[in-house]
Amino acid sequence: MRVLLVEDDESIATSLRRGLARYGYEVDWVATAAEALQAAPSDLVLLDLGLPDGDGLDVCRVLRSRSDVPIIVVSARSDEADRVVGLELGADDYVSKPFGVREVIARIRAVMRRVHPEGSASDEGRYGRVTIDRRAGRVFLDGVEVQLARKEYELLSFLAEEPGALITREHIMEAVWDTNWFGPTKTLDVHVSALRRKLAGALTFETVRGVGFRLLVEPAAATP
Repeated sequence: MRVLLVEDDESIATSLRRGLARYGYEVDWVATAAEALQAAPSDLVLLDLGLPDGDGLDVCRVLRSRSDVPIIVVSARSDEADRVVGLELGADDYVSKPFGVREVIARIRAVMRRVHPEGSASDEGRYGRVTIDRRAGRVFLDGVEVQLARKEYELLSFLAEEPGALITREHIMEAVWDTNWFGPTKTLDVHVSALRRKLAGALTFETVRGVGFRLLVEPAAATP
């Protein structure tokens, strides 16, 4: 899926591009209104309002007049009036800065579900004996719901997007606790330990010392 990111702040753009890429999105970055209106077609637009050569609301209006591409406004403007105007001009959602990458990913998925409801079934993933219903935010083991804390669920959902892949501690902290997390990474180990206990025998959370974690799916027992 190709995303057009319209953002004049390079540090924010870099963080978003890195985060989106980890989730498999291809990102085209432009920093001005003119570039946004000249960019190649995309599957979704992340649009900042405070651009150096124009107002993002004008860009939103022009883009909407041209196509039905989903538009998510990403802006430091948090006033209700700006939100209302953006939505009335055709934006599909509005995210206020500061934000975490996980929030943006969740917003993208929610918008795409509304635009393409026939693809919503892909939000449910089966990993051996474990089922993650991402649309409902619920996890089941052998058909029985497992009660997870919010961060436990977000951590499991993130690791399960690439079973078998080694994910560094830094990437996990940025994705699950977002780029503004400045606390100790020991909290990650606590949450992994909780998931190991609750999903024992179905999923293995392998520790690679000094690097990160790898999620391994245990095969379901054969039916006699």
